[in-house]
Amino acid sequence: MEQQYPITQRSKAKRLRERATYDVEAVYALLDASLLCHIAYVVDGQPFCTPTTFWRRGNLVVWHGSVGSRMLREQAAKHLEVCLTVSHLDSVVVTRSAFGHSVNYRSAMLFGRAELVEDPDEKLLESRLVMDHFLPGRSGLVVPPTPSELKQVSFLKMNIEEAVVKIRNYPASHEPPQHRDHEVWAGQIPIETRIREPVPCELLDPSIAKGPDIARYREGARLDETLSQIRREAQKQP
Repeated sequence: MEQQYPITQRSKAKRLRERATYDVEAVYALLDASLLCHIAYVVDGQPFCTPTTFWRRGNLVVWHGSVGSRMLREQAAKHLEVCLTVSHLDSVVVTRSAFGHSVNYRSAMLFGRAELVEDPDEKLLESRLVMDHFLPGRSGLVVPPTPSELKQVSFLKMNIEEAVVKIRNYPASHEPPQHRDHEVWAGQIPIETRIREPVPCELLDPSIAKGPDIARYREGARLDETLSQIRREAQKQP
């Protein structure tokens, strides 16, 4: 794999290019810190954008859904070109000038063609990864899917052909000097997704303790940092 994705007309940042990188590891880092993505595609001239969970396997991104899903049927049948995005909102930036107000964020935009996972062994692998990617070892603890249940689910994968990451991380002082004496509060409002204490099922036997898969999600920890740590540990395993 090259160190950087190719810069093309569709992936090249048109504005504020200093915020963009095409570095493969930067793209992977954003993906591995995310649970949710948005997949944009066009069917018969009509644009759609669908939120869904996803996971990365090497240079592939994979997502799943019901076999009755229009999104999956269209993408699988026509090998549609899709644009997959993930984003993290890190802070609201409040400045002294109206024009300077902004947000700090991290985002990734990926391009490729959706392909249906048809090989039975690969489909079984993805049925495990849909859990193990975020809850390592979980698939070995739960009731496995039956052949009938697997028939109700489709998995789509996309080889990442092109990708770009854009990051904004500027303080409120990043505005024209002539505005800095204006007497109004300026600064940043940090935004984070934090994990709360897991809530057990009301029908759970109270003697059953949380396993290591659930214990990774510590109360008060940041979700993106927790997901990144899980992925780093998985990559160290043989």
